Amino acid sequence: MRLLLDSDPRIQLVRSYGGGTIVVGEQRLTRPFVIFPDHLVLDWGAGSILGLDTGQAQALCAPGTEIVLLGAGETTALPDAGLRSWFRERGIALECMNLGAACRTYNILANEGRPVAAGLFP
Repeated sequence: MRLLLDSDPRIQLVRSYGGGTIVVGEQRLTRPFVIFPDHLVLDWGAGSILGLDTGQAQALCAPGTEIVLLGAGETTALPDAGLRSWFRERGIALECMNLGAACRTYNILANEGRPVAAGLFP
């Protein structure tokens, strides 16, 4: 699905997603990655939401990040309770959703200037 928004060109936004590819700016991404409003983490190394560990979760926690979105597939998957607690202990809101919802929610929050990160699994 193609997403179009009027926005600040300095903000990293998801332009489209589907078919195993997510487009951010001019980059076509086919592996899991982390997106922040000001940069991408392309060498994330995570394989799935269900398999996330605290080391991989750390990549989602840049200084000041208050909201972390995880998005994959067409259904919602939750990481284990220990990892959810890990985010909660750091004061970071964790939301897990399908890929489309995560992409759309990230774009809205990033455009609003909110301190958001998203771990996306094409």
